[in-house]
Amino acid sequence: MTERLEKLPVGAMDTRASGWWAMIFTIFTEASLFAYLLFSYYYLAVQPHVPGTFPEGGPPPLGIAAVNTAILLASSVAVGWAQLGIEHDNKWRLVAGLGSGALLGAVFLVIQGFEWADRPFALSSTPYSSLYFVITGFHMAHVVVGVLMLLTLTFWSWRGLFNSRRFAHIHIGALYWHFVDAVWIAVFFTFYITPLLGLKA
Repeated sequence: MTERLEKLPVGAMDTRASGWWAMIFTIFTEASLFAYLLFSYYYLAVQPHVPGTFPEGGPPPLGIAAVNTAILLASSVAVGWAQLGIEHDNKWRLVAGLGSGALLGAVFLVIQGFEWADRPFALSSTPYSSLYFVITGFHMAHVVVGVLMLLTLTFWSWRGLFNSRRFAHIHIGALYWHFVDAVWIAVFFTFYITPLLGLKA
C-alpha cells in the first residue's frame, strides 16, 4: 500500500490546474485596470483646458527608459528559457532562468526608482504628473509581486519540487511575469514614444 501511495501524483500536472485559470482571470482584471488608466491619460491629453502640458516639461528622456525596457524584456526571455528547461527536466536551467528573471526584475525596479527621483514634478503637481506616477507606480507594484513570485519559484525549483510532468506552478508564475512585461510595453509607448512621434498625447 505504501508503494502505491508513493507513486500517486502530487500537485498539478503541467498546465492542467485551477491556478492556471485563476491567473488568466486575474490578468484579465489587471489588464482592464491598466486600460482604464491609459485611457485616462489619452483622454486628458487631448483636452484643451487641462492644467499643465502633456508631457509636462517636454518628452521624458528616452535613454534610461529604453535600457530598462530591454532589461525587462530580457527577464521575460530568461523566464521563457526556464519554462522550456523544466519541460525537458533540466532543474538547473530552471533555477538559473527563474533566478535571472527575478534579478533583472529587481534591477528594473532600482532604475525606475532613480528615474522617479529625477522627475522635475511631484505626484500632485498636474494631471500629467499624477497619471505618470500612478500608472508607472501601479506597474512597479506588479513588478514587485512578480519578483517575489519568481524568487519563490526559484527556491522551490532549487529544492527539486518540479519535474517534466509537474510544473504547473512554473507556467502560472511565468504567465504573470510575461503579462507584466507586456503591460510595460504599453506604458513605455504611452509616456516615452508618443511624444517623440509628435502626438499631443
